[in-house]
Amino acid sequence: MNNNITKYFLAGIVGTIVMTFIMIMAPNLGMPEMAPWKLLSGAMGVPIIVGWIMHFMMGILFALGYGFVFAPNVHIKNIWLKGVAFGIAALVIAQIGMQVMGMMFKMPPMDGSMQMRLVAMLIGHIVFGVVTVKIIGK
Repeated sequence: MNNNITKYFLAGIVGTIVMTFIMIMAPNLGMPEMAPWKLLSGAMGVPIIVGWIMHFMMGILFALGYGFVFAPNVHIKNIWLKGVAFGIAALVIAQIGMQVMGMMFKMPPMDGSMQMRLVAMLIGHIVFGVVTVKIIGK
């Protein structure tokens, strides 16, 4: 397997782990619960393990998207700022995906106010973006 692809897979997994840790800790920090693994499994009526697998697969796909599409086309020199920009882009794409999924499946209700959910999602995706970019290093 191509060394870059291995790095992208690793970045997606580690970025998702760090983001997931923040999601699990969010309710202890006054933010609403964010559990995309529950949302995915509940919407599709599949076991929670399938939701977890899909959550990590999306992290890997986003990291591959960074390596093959975002990094070569977004010319931000500062790697931290590039990670923030990628995290925001990932959030926008994820929200579009959730809207499409909402048209196909009955989505379970979400906790908390919309504003707090947006803040929590923004923090989580920025952290994912920074971790992913730091590992890939472009």
